[in-house]
Amino acid sequence: MSSLQALCSGLPLWPLPENRGRQAGVPHAPVRTPRLSPAEEQLALRNALRYFPPDLQELLAPEFAEELRLYGHIYMYRFCPSIEMRAYPVEQYPCRTRAAAAIMHMIMNNLDPAVAQFPQELVTYGGNGQVFGNWAQFWLTMSYLSQMTEEQTLVMYSGHPLGLFPSSPGAPRLVITNGMVIPNYSSRTEYDKLFAMGVTMYGQMTAGSYCYIGPQGIVHGTVLTVLNAGRRYLGTEDLAGKVFVTSGLGGMSGAQAKAAVIVGCIGVIAEVDRAALMKRHKQGWLMEVADSLDHCIQRLREARRRKEVLSLGYHGNVVDLWERLVHELDTTGELLVDLGSDQTSCHNPFNGGYYPVQLGFTEAQSLLASNPAAFKALVQESLRRQVSAINRLAKENFFFWDYGNAFLLEAQRAGADVEKKGARKTEFRYPSYVQHIMGDIFSQGFGPFRWVCTSGDPQDLAVTDQLAVSVLEAAIAGGVNPAVRLQYVDNIRWIREAARHQLVVGSQARILYSDQKGRVAIAVAFNQAIASGKIKAPVVLSRDHHDVSGTDSPFRETSNIYDGSAFCADMAVQNFVGDAFRGATWVALHNGGGVGWGEAINGGFGLVLDGTQEAEQKAKMMLTWDVSNGVARRCWSGNQKAYEIICQTMQENNGLVVTLPHEVADEHVLQQALQS
Repeated sequence: MSSLQALCSGLPLWPLPENRGRQAGVPHAPVRTPRLSPAEEQLALRNALRYFPPDLQELLAPEFAEELRLYGHIYMYRFCPSIEMRAYPVEQYPCRTRAAAAIMHMIMNNLDPAVAQFPQELVTYGGNGQVFGNWAQFWLTMSYLSQMTEEQTLVMYSGHPLGLFPSSPGAPRLVITNGMVIPNYSSRTEYDKLFAMGVTMYGQMTAGSYCYIGPQGIVHGTVLTVLNAGRRYLGTEDLAGKVFVTSGLGGMSGAQAKAAVIVGCIGVIAEVDRAALMKRHKQGWLMEVADSLDHCIQRLREARRRKEVLSLGYHGNVVDLWERLVHELDTTGELLVDLGSDQTSCHNPFNGGYYPVQLGFTEAQSLLASNPAAFKALVQESLRRQVSAINRLAKENFFFWDYGNAFLLEAQRAGADVEKKGARKTEFRYPSYVQHIMGDIFSQGFGPFRWVCTSGDPQDLAVTDQLAVSVLEAAIAGGVNPAVRLQYVDNIRWIREAARHQLVVGSQARILYSDQKGRVAIAVAFNQAIASGKIKAPVVLSRDHHDVSGTDSPFRETSNIYDGSAFCADMAVQNFVGDAFRGATWVALHNGGGVGWGEAINGGFGLVLDGTQEAEQKAKMMLTWDVSNGVARRCWSGNQKAYEIICQTMQENNGLVVTLPHEVADEHVLQQALQS
């Protein structure tokens, strides 16, 4: 067993660790088929070997070449650490700065087997969301962080630590970019080759920026989504006896089962991978498992009749489940589902993110490795069948939405019937959840604010929960408009439910959806509690990049931007740069995230609160920008709620000056001008 001291001492070369290969009994990433030419294979091998001195290359070269042939990528399994991978209390890391120790805490949490989807392949979630491209990069990064001073910045190029460079105490300690490929070459085919050659990496959103907090993050988002879907589509706050059908129990989608229980409905979640399904069941996030459709439908009917609160995992393909629900409707006249979505990793449909209904899980994995073209054809047929079943159910009192995983986009590309006549490019027959459910929440400045207690002590997390609730209650008492008040009330309910439902997986972390005023007030309260000793160690603030300002993604985060700028990425880039010079401890900018490679640009941050006055000032400055950037952008796109929020923010903050958009001339004036 390695120690943290050994982990920070650089690549273990003399002696080399034993090559234990792929570990049995843990999930592994699907085999990749990048179709490299002989010259590209040689380049991939050369790029891997450059981490090692010449006298070791003859030994390592055949080993790395075999990994490339067998798995489509060089992960360097020999160098997978033997230490128990988890978020250790921050004071245990041998570092010269608190910021560096906090970053190490976050990195190791992302690779904790209880958190990570494919830990040996350094994948945190989403099927391909990498923390690093190989294990050499992990060792070098930890070594650099242990050496870092307050006058240095570590630069990360798509998983590769470029080095420590002189900077200033006020600068970020870490700057990360992932997948910054020239736009004309940012295709999936090119990505597969570039990743195989070891020169770029898909960081998803929070995997490659070290800010993932386990599935709790998306539990909260799903709670808010399903609650507001009930309000919008079903006209009710009470979801007892209502049925929500979806798919996926992996790194992110695994949250859906717990969210269904928290909102009080019946959640039925299909999952083809039994290991993923049983992991959620063992963690207590999934109440029951059904191995057959007959049992699944029987249990669903029973729970519906009794208005039970239930999360039921169906071990099988979601297409079979949707088609069985159609069969029940057509033969009995009974509609057994009220709300539906999909959370497979459909941003990565042809590399294990979505499995075809025609084959079992193991057969499909074999076909993916041996005949990718045949696998793709079956996936697209499966998508068409899934949409056909959903379309039939939607003729009744059933409502479906796209959960931002590129499901409808990939279904459209497969030829499925998802067209919406006369619609914009970002619209389909069914709405994105941002368009109908979460968009107004973002426009009011509310988004997935997060924090991690680096002491690793649950008591510190309990203190932060109490502080966050008190801040939100004080805001309500001070008077807010009804729409904002509703969000505060939902989040107070969430914090109380989160503690009761034991949502921590990995680091002692929490999430809530808060606006700019709430985020700043909570950060200040935390920092003061650290200064007074009520919280024992620094707290890391971050957010999902899926936020008000963090991401430009025309089929998700910016799908409700209708001024033509949904495909522009200025907001995410400005967010990344602006956070950097306003006090963020680290910043990250990624290609892709959630909806797939080449489909989005997203930016994220980490901010370490250590109880100092400097940390408080940074939090006030940075968090204000991090939210108001996106609210202002939405205001300019014509969103009335964003307009109201930015006007209010300008009144409260004398340093904020925005030229507000004028009301656009009516249709008659526009038509006359164009005709003339």
